[in-house]
Amino acid sequence: MNDPSFAVSRSIDAPVARVWDAWRDPDQIRRWWGPQGFTGTTAEVDFREGGTTLVGMTMKDGPEFFNTWTYTRIIDHDRIEFTSRFADETGAEIDPARMGMPPGVPKEVRHVVAFKEHGEGTELTVEEFDYEPGPMLEQSRTGQEQVMDNIAALFAAT
Repeated sequence: MNDPSFAVSRSIDAPVARVWDAWRDPDQIRRWWGPQGFTGTTAEVDFREGGTTLVGMTMKDGPEFFNTWTYTRIIDHDRIEFTSRFADETGAEIDPARMGMPPGVPKEVRHVVAFKEHGEGTELTVEEFDYEPGPMLEQSRTGQEQVMDNIAALFAAT
């Protein structure tokens, strides 16, 4: 696997098992999925190697955007690897250019999510691959930072 385009980490105030469940449980995914200004709407989870999860998010009074996460490797409570693609509400893949996305948005983005025990909490790291340097990479990094803030807030409130 080549080097990641970027990595984002957060210290989460919860044990690994609880943070792990936030990536498997549809109710929790809907609570943290999406950057600022978006609300998670859909989470149809098939959490197994070869399985695909369909996630959706929307802005207030805006269209719903969908992605799929197809899992390529899962190591229990340690690592999740998946490929993300833009999709329609049925999970059928959509080319980002057809959605009006600017050049530089890859058709698929590989992710590695790592969970590491850190005292009584968890060090959560998400790496994204396959972006070319440029504005879309920076936009994706900003979005991932905001998603990680949402995950941290999910556990700060419990």
